[in-house]
Amino acid sequence: MLRNIARTAQNSVRLGHRLSRAGTRSFARTAAVLSEAPLNSLDAFTDEEQMLRESVARFAQDVIAPKVREMDEAEMMEPELIKALFEQGLMGIETSIDHGGAGSSFMSAIIAIEELAKVDPSVSVMCDVHNTLVNTVIRTYGTQEQQDKWLPQLAESKLGSFCLSEPASGSDAFALQTRAVKDGDYWVLNGSKMWITNSYEAEVFLIFANVDPSKGYKGITCFIATKDMGIQIAKKEQKLGIRASSTCLISLDDLRVPAENIIGGEGKGYKIAIECLNEGRIGIAAQMLGLAQGAFDKAVPYTYQRTQFGQPVGTFQGLAFQQARAAMEIEAARLLTYNAARRKEEGKPFAREAAMAKLYASEVAQRVSGAAIEWAGGVGFTRETGIEKYWRDSKIGAIYEGTSNIQLQTIAKLIQKQYS
Repeated sequence: MLRNIARTAQNSVRLGHRLSRAGTRSFARTAAVLSEAPLNSLDAFTDEEQMLRESVARFAQDVIAPKVREMDEAEMMEPELIKALFEQGLMGIETSIDHGGAGSSFMSAIIAIEELAKVDPSVSVMCDVHNTLVNTVIRTYGTQEQQDKWLPQLAESKLGSFCLSEPASGSDAFALQTRAVKDGDYWVLNGSKMWITNSYEAEVFLIFANVDPSKGYKGITCFIATKDMGIQIAKKEQKLGIRASSTCLISLDDLRVPAENIIGGEGKGYKIAIECLNEGRIGIAAQMLGLAQGAFDKAVPYTYQRTQFGQPVGTFQGLAFQQARAAMEIEAARLLTYNAARRKEEGKPFAREAAMAKLYASEVAQRVSGAAIEWAGGVGFTRETGIEKYWRDSKIGAIYEGTSNIQLQTIAKLIQKQYS
């Protein structure tokens, strides 16, 4: 895979140095190395990754698909479905086997998120936040004791929630006002968190609070808390899309959290949030990618079943060209997403690529899902087909884990840093 590409590149550099001393003989050796280890496409996967894709696709069709409309109408995730996700090993994809997880790659998590979103983006984002944010924070920044305590629970049965946003701090996340005050062996948290995914069903919460407002964002600290400590669900939002995925306002009133539950150390919360949100954006890109493909897969067959003027409507050039362009844009979004994921796996900088993938995939999701409704005509406008749900679900892609303007700002700053 891409690790082979990196090794091939290193060999090429070494042999290139010899070229200056040994001439064309070294060049021939370099060519031989490259021919023995050909470069792979971004659509190349390990056997494990391919098996995971097929397994998740079957699970999504067999288990999730029959429940999608009911959960959307009820605006509630079915508890048995959450349990099934844990049983399938989809809630601890990168978590080590020793901690009850699958011990798989980041790309595996991205593949799972994409496949789930083809059927229901609500289930996909629940899995995404749990894996790419909650699990990642504890796996990356937690002490060995914290990992041993929390990762098995998060891999086997307990849903996690990432609590950063507040009523007064959305895009400006570090303007958060939740405070934490030390009281012996505990920290007492007061404040509220808004737009919190998974919070209605979650049992484990990562909460960001400021332990020293005089230090600004350098006082922000990450705490692990559980719902039974006294976290209150103040309001469950009624949303346009991803309705089965819970989004709540939570209240923290004198919430007592053990001092041992600080993740990464005091004042390190801003660093944790920034780095993990970059990773999380690839997850949202995968969700939007899967959503676009799901809408496409649902609408296009109908255009070859529906006949007007003596021929399938999909064969008319106007509609056929729209579908061709949509397929091209989906493929471009896929390559941006996979590239960002592979760069993350290889330890290369990926903030720019993550922002590009998230921005573009969310735009494509809106365009394709909107067009899919029109391709199906009046039937597409009804809830019966499920096509209109993809469009409703797509709108959030331009908002959460950094709005589209925040992604543009991130890309622009990195361009300025490179060229100024």
